[in-house]
Amino acid sequence: MIARLNHPDYDRWANQIKQTGGCRQPIHLRGRVDHYDQATGRLLHRYTTRTEPDGILRVPCKTRRASRCPACAETYRADTYHLIRAGLIGGKGVPETVTTHPTLFVTLTAPSFGTVHARREKNGKVQPCHARRNAATCPHGRAMSCTERHSKDDPRLSEPLCPDCYDYTGSVLFNALAPLLWKRFADSVRRHLAKIGGLFLKDLRHHLTLSFAKVAEYQRRGVVHFHAVIRLDGPGGPEAPPPPWATAETLTHAIQHATKAVSAKAPAYADQPERALRWGDQLDIRPIALDGDLTDETVAGYIAKYATKAAECVGTLDRRINPLDNLDAYNLRDHARRLISTCLHLGAEPSLAELRLADWAHMLGFRGHFSTRSRHYSTTLGELRADRQQHVRDNEITTGRLPLFDEDTVLVISEWTYAGKGYSLGDQLLAAAITGTPLGDPHAL
Repeated sequence: MIARLNHPDYDRWANQIKQTGGCRQPIHLRGRVDHYDQATGRLLHRYTTRTEPDGILRVPCKTRRASRCPACAETYRADTYHLIRAGLIGGKGVPETVTTHPTLFVTLTAPSFGTVHARREKNGKVQPCHARRNAATCPHGRAMSCTERHSKDDPRLSEPLCPDCYDYTGSVLFNALAPLLWKRFADSVRRHLAKIGGLFLKDLRHHLTLSFAKVAEYQRRGVVHFHAVIRLDGPGGPEAPPPPWATAETLTHAIQHATKAVSAKAPAYADQPERALRWGDQLDIRPIALDGDLTDETVAGYIAKYATKAAECVGTLDRRINPLDNLDAYNLRDHARRLISTCLHLGAEPSLAELRLADWAHMLGFRGHFSTRSRHYSTTLGELRADRQQHVRDNEITTGRLPLFDEDTVLVISEWTYAGKGYSLGDQLLAAAITGTPLGDPHAL
């Protein structure tokens, strides 16, 4: 750390750190960028990392996971917020008339895989967890009752009353099949809308478009559920209103029907038969209004928050697990360890190979994208990032760091190689002081 502070290029190094926005694990790049005049072949501008501190350029890691890099995850959260909100109130290429389109906030949950400890409240008073006068005794000799009033930080919350009775296999398979279940749900909603409108499914797109944006959230018991904004547009997207018969009530009916109608089958394996998995009984459908209890800001903030999280609330890891690893060395909760062990065990079954359960054991079997949107919902994350890059480029030209030239007549040649990531311990201490960000886990360096 002292050597870095006294090095002649410290100011440039500190400026690189500021440009990463407080990234905890910046990517190191080595290379150059040349700008040539296409007509004459004359070199207009060259940037090279040879003159940079340590001969590298440090750029943000751009991860979405808050557990790995809070700074980059905050950028991802903010982009997701604007993407979701643009689909509710307009802007960023979406017309403001989209506010008149039927729009619902929907939560799809997982079914029960066994009784778990829960915190219950009634009229502001905490109730017993699972109080039963004549509680049954499970086959493993445990009474299926709990009279404790759990606190909010009780580590037993969402853990099964009897781990040996809990359906860990079903929980893992549901996570693995959740993306397929969502796809079939969306297809079923479209089919039901076509039926209500008296249309063939192939003709629905000429009258109506189903637009959505969703995010996956882990419950503490280790299964995912989906929060989604679902909107009805006219043909081609939000520029046109939906037909008069396509109302919020019509969409609600279609969602209720699709939730009960669809299923996803897990293949048979070993001595276990084929198994159908469905959505849970709890279905929440609420309208979104500009001046109601559920506003566009509330919904956008809620979805964006979960776009940066994963399965950390369950107590699992945020990186891949080697099947040969000793799970006892990770100091996991028993519930999380059993879920991971189930993934590793089922991952060895040939008939379940397509689910890649062993590869996604750290995610408890879920391998889908956390945040997704339909084509016509609103803008894209790529467009938001491109706008930000253009703003930085304009600033570089304004300050004289880049020459002003016509992009159509300039040939840009880039050569980059990966040179590592993160900080040494001394650099990490200085970076934390420069950006005012927490140090993080030094063992992750």
